[in-house]
Amino acid sequence: MAEGLFREEADDKFEVFSAGSNPSRLHPAAIKVMAEWVIDIQKQKSEKIDKYLNKEINIVITVCDNAKNTCPNFPDGKIIIHWSIKDPFHGWNNNEEDLEPYRMARNEIKAKIKDLLQKDEIKNL
Repeated sequence: MAEGLFREEADDKFEVFSAGSNPSRLHPAAIKVMAEWVIDIQKQKSEKIDKYLNKEINIVITVCDNAKNTCPNFPDGKIIIHWSIKDPFHGWNNNEEDLEPYRMARNEIKAKIKDLLQKDEIKNL
């Protein structure tokens, strides 16, 4: 969701990637709540974080506490940010129609992205 929201808000100013230590497919509930805002994330795919370790990265954002603890060091990362967003995922067998945790995460991520993009240190990248 964060990748889709960042792409939407940043208007091509940044190249956006989603990565994790143990990436998996998108949860159907995440796809549904993003579609509510006409943001299509169906084709997005989280990559293994190792793919980006030797790349020049301007901003690294972790969005859950587990990611903060497992995120490797990005020596060339100019800005490292952690957002403690409650993970809406509670297993693949949970009720796909329980969209509220995903809406809450989506809304919080969007607000944080909007705030971030207003900061001078980001505007000047």
